[in-house]
Amino acid sequence: MSIKVNGKQVIWIENETVKQLLKRMKYTFPLVVVKINDKLVPRSSYTETIIPDKAKIAVIHMISGG
Repeated sequence: MSIKVNGKQVIWIENETVKQLLKRMKYTFPLVVVKINDKLVPRSSYTETIIPDKAKIAVIHMISGG
């Protein structure tokens, strides 16, 4: 049982939320966008969205500048 996070094979943990996965993977950058199987997950849903087994996760860092 596993998932892919940004192309890297990662152990899947049952009932893990997006917020918990971000913490486990040490994604601490404040502005990230998360997609599960190519579907955007609203930031307001990170604490309640459960990651399914065999999911493909994309974590995209948003960068701003001038």
